[in-house]
Amino acid sequence: MPITIFHNPLCKVSRDTLALIRKNGFEPSIIDYLTYPPSKEVLRSLIVFMGTDARHILQTDNTSAGVLNLEDTTLSEDDLITFMVKNPALIKRPIVVTSLGVRLCNPADIVVEILPQRSNCVLKN
Repeated sequence: MPITIFHNPLCKVSRDTLALIRKNGFEPSIIDYLTYPPSKEVLRSLIVFMGTDARHILQTDNTSAGVLNLEDTTLSEDDLITFMVKNPALIKRPIVVTSLGVRLCNPADIVVEILPQRSNCVLKN
């Protein structure tokens, strides 16, 4: 079963999530989203499959968010997605995709919600 992680290797939570996936016996496809940002269509799909909106995955404590005034409530969903695609550091991480769902895995142990269950499932890193 394919698993994909939108990963930032410099982020502890992202590294912990990747480690937890591996401890449960899976080797995910790893997308370094800072180097290879998702397209608008992919990011929009991830948001829809998470059942949320763009603000949920917007990294507002990022310096760019303040400079770009992204906390402005008049900005549309499309505006926010466009900003995140152009500035991928604005995307919260990690986002994990499996056949069981899509989650923003912060904290890392959220990933177990969408991993196939095994009798020896590791719940914490």
